Amino acid sequence: MATYQCGACGMAVNASCAKCDPALEDGSLKLDDGTNVQISKCPDCKGMIKGPQCCGVNMVAD
Repeated sequence: MATYQCGACGMAVNASCAKCDPALEDGSLKLDDGTNVQISKCPDCKGMIKGPQCCGVNMVAD
């Protein structure tokens, strides 16, 4: 399970998929303009969300 931690305040989170329950994995998604966006994705149903943010910045996966 990816653990995301805020570099500013130290808060950390773990996440799992509410639909099918496995731990979300850290990943990235390349947008049409070439930008990479940090995401959390489910290894089973392939659902994904933008990676978590805290203190106005993306949290970093361990």
